[in-house]
Amino acid sequence: MKKILCLVAGLLTVIGAVNWGLVGLFDVNLVQKLVGTMPQVEKIIYILIGISGLVSGAFLFQDHGHQD
Repeated sequence: MKKILCLVAGLLTVIGAVNWGLVGLFDVNLVQKLVGTMPQVEKIIYILIGISGLVSGAFLFQDHGHQD
């Protein structure tokens, strides 16, 4: 279950990063283009991406039992 959560969170985080890259480089919001006529869905996607960023960050800084 943890592996699936990590995978989904990572995928959504990458989607969010790519979207912000497109906004910064070309002023193109991919999420808005995909669900442009459904602002509620767009908001939910952004919320899920934000939560995914937090989850990915938590996994990133979690101790995996490795010793340096």
